[in-house]
Amino acid sequence: MLEILKQSAKISIRSLLANKTRSFLTMLGIIIGVSAVIIITSIGNGAQDLILSQIKSLGTDSISIMPGKSEKNGPPASVMGIVVTSLTYEDGKALLEKKNSQNIVAVAAYANGSANVSWKSTSINTDVSGTNVDHLFVSGAEVESGRFFIKDEETNLAKVAVLGSQIAKDIFGNSNAIGQKIKVKKQVFEVIGVMKEKGNVGFQSFDGRVFVPIKTMQKLILGVNHVGIIRAKVDYEKNVPIAIIDAEKTLRERHSIKDSSGESDDFSVRSAAEAVDIVKTITNALKFFLAAMAAISLVVGGIGIMNIMLVNVSERTNELGLRKALGANNKNILTQFLIESTFLTLIGGSIGIIFGILVSFLISVIMNLLKYNWGFHISILSIMIGLIVSTSIGLIFGIYPAKKASKLNPIEALRYE
Repeated sequence: MLEILKQSAKISIRSLLANKTRSFLTMLGIIIGVSAVIIITSIGNGAQDLILSQIKSLGTDSISIMPGKSEKNGPPASVMGIVVTSLTYEDGKALLEKKNSQNIVAVAAYANGSANVSWKSTSINTDVSGTNVDHLFVSGAEVESGRFFIKDEETNLAKVAVLGSQIAKDIFGNSNAIGQKIKVKKQVFEVIGVMKEKGNVGFQSFDGRVFVPIKTMQKLILGVNHVGIIRAKVDYEKNVPIAIIDAEKTLRERHSIKDSSGESDDFSVRSAAEAVDIVKTITNALKFFLAAMAAISLVVGGIGIMNIMLVNVSERTNELGLRKALGANNKNILTQFLIESTFLTLIGGSIGIIFGILVSFLISVIMNLLKYNWGFHISILSIMIGLIVSTSIGLIFGIYPAKKASKLNPIEALRYE
């Protein structure tokens, strides 16, 4: 039996090498499918780790309040791209009142948007964040030069701006930005500070952001009265659950929500730990969905292999007839064609794995050069699955051509032209 398999393997390899270009094109669908699955899995793991590390970097002693109700383990509506206007700056101020919460020590509200920022002949479209004084404490950010805006500037429509380290370089180069006048959406602002480099937070660069007082952002730039998110710092990590209860109670009272079950809430309060679990759930679902989509190309590749094996049966009818006339039985012919189709998919799968690993490594290098904390993730499990799936496809899609070849009548096969 072993000798028969060995001879069948030699014949199969010789047949594949005789048509190198056709063999490679046949394998291409498998190569693309396997490499796509590995690349998507690697990117998904890298992105997940990046986002989770940034959430954790905000501290486990903080909570986030987002507009829009959500299921317990689902994302708020605002995270899904739906504009919800249920939170205000005043909601954030109310959370700081000791009668409402004894454990919340700082609150930062954010109204975010994008705008054209210009100075002399330089013009850049960038992200602009309206926030308040507590932003520094809540986010752990620091001012490198100048100062951050003060309480009076926060509420009195002051036209002052604090630049992220990168946007300051992009606009002013090596010149001193402090005291310069810039235009934000045609409004003139005085630069009062430049932030210390913070790096990327998730997929956002706070170094390329312009910070302005929140009321100024709402009234003069966006023309709105709501905020996109409120972040609160809690005195001790152990008090986070109590702070969440206090925040929910305060907001329900302010929004005239009498239902204490949470079903009628127009906001969502989450701790960093809950946010981590939600991100894991969302990114895992997205990762597996994309991998499944990529795996469709494996099926397409399998159909291509079946087609080419059927062509092989037709082209080699005389050869098969001669082999049968010399004593080869149906099982020998069946084995030979199954080995050929399995070789095609196994080689294609191996090439796809190597290509997927190389591309995944290149992506991680590029992301790290862009200052994202991106890990290189390739699991042994994904490699094994790639090999097993590609081999299985060779067997599954090779059965029909192999059976057709094994059932050829040797006399008719010898007479075939």
